[in-house]
Amino acid sequence: MTEELSNKIKTQFASMAIYKDPASTNSLFVGRNLPSFVKDFILKRFIKENGETNTQLLTSWLDEVIPHDSVKDKLGQGEQLTLLVRFVVYIDLVKNVYRFAIPDLGIKIKEGLIPEYVYSKHKGTLVDGEMWGIIKVCLLPNEDGRNYHVEMVDYKPFKPYKSVDVPYLQEARKNFTTEEWIDVLLSAMEYDAAGFKSIREKLEFLTRLLIFVEPRLNVIELAPKGTGKSYVFGNLSKYGWLVSGGKVTRAKLFYDKQKQQNGIIKNHDFTAFDEIQTIEFQEPAEIQAALKSYLESGKTTIDNNEFSSECGLMLMGNIPLTADRRPVSNRYFDSLPKNFRESALLDRFHCFIEGWYLPRINKSMIYKGWTINVEYFSEILHALRTQNQYSLLFDELVSFEKDADMRDFTAVKRITVAYMKLLFPHWTKKEDVNLSEFDLYCLQPALHRRGIVKEQCHYIDPEFKTQMPVVEVKM
Repeated sequence: MTEELSNKIKTQFASMAIYKDPASTNSLFVGRNLPSFVKDFILKRFIKENGETNTQLLTSWLDEVIPHDSVKDKLGQGEQLTLLVRFVVYIDLVKNVYRFAIPDLGIKIKEGLIPEYVYSKHKGTLVDGEMWGIIKVCLLPNEDGRNYHVEMVDYKPFKPYKSVDVPYLQEARKNFTTEEWIDVLLSAMEYDAAGFKSIREKLEFLTRLLIFVEPRLNVIELAPKGTGKSYVFGNLSKYGWLVSGGKVTRAKLFYDKQKQQNGIIKNHDFTAFDEIQTIEFQEPAEIQAALKSYLESGKTTIDNNEFSSECGLMLMGNIPLTADRRPVSNRYFDSLPKNFRESALLDRFHCFIEGWYLPRINKSMIYKGWTINVEYFSEILHALRTQNQYSLLFDELVSFEKDADMRDFTAVKRITVAYMKLLFPHWTKKEDVNLSEFDLYCLQPALHRRGIVKEQCHYIDPEFKTQMPVVEVKM
């Protein structure tokens, strides 16, 4: 990115902008496993008027709220500590048990207790699973008087931006060309646009963000290793959940009958399955049945309980490539686990990302300069999910073949609308739209990505037709 564009971001986004310097940032946070949205929140707190970071104050604050050593070693009986941490909540409504663990600080699930008054006060945000927050803890004796537990005496969700101003973003976007805005988005993801060889590489990379902005968009990406999949989905938003290997159950995903508790899909904008080939799905037939229903309608029934959510699903896996970085086979879905290689299930996915077009991430691609801070960026992406004017615009702009397959229509619309939100958020009415850019950057990519899904389903089951419906921009 040019220095001119970097300064333009600083001017247009003012208090939401931050200067990124990977070398100094890595030194400041060494030994602390923090996602980017937390790092940027901390950096913003300690930036001086001249733009430099007050490293001494920042380090002291980090040692206080994110200590290196075990919290139990720092707590005396009755003393309280305030911590900014990633913690895991376990809630059993049947037994009225509320527990928490702080894996990075040595507190296990059996050692952390959430009293009923804290849970009742925050039960809308204090949910089963992993989250970030500011918690106050103290060390108290157990009822037996012999052992101790760590008790959560207060909790505040990690949400520096209580609300974000979407119209502000829309106005700011008007000051950038489309090519500039693409580079701005890459910098907000912490990547330097100069590290991408073509506009195709840039757009393929940005397509990963579609699932952040559009509800119930279901995506498959097959890519070689080292292209940044895990980083994007694990670092840029607290509203997503990254599943990396291990065992996955229907109860964990959807609904746990024993605990009467919803699974991870309920409480997140998206759930991404990383290294899908290494994930072990228990009760695969039951999970497959639940997924089919959910992917189709956003609803499924688990043990007579109706489950619904707006969470999108992302399947990410590796794919073998030739020497010139193209798939060894034209049957891409052969790289998915056997339980997922069913056409009726895969046809419910909307979008395919051709990860072999992405560059392998190297040190020179990490961005340095002014950009939008990640915490604000993640909140903006989250807020765009509920902006319905883009869906209405699609209906005004596009004519669809009358007898088009409903899944094709849904897929093309969701992908197109997601591209509009991401690349052209300032298009709020028909008069704003550049029709050639709409066709080039939104509609045609949507048709292409849905077309890949149809073609791959046809290879599995010839009954599935490859032809896409006739879709045109209304002139």
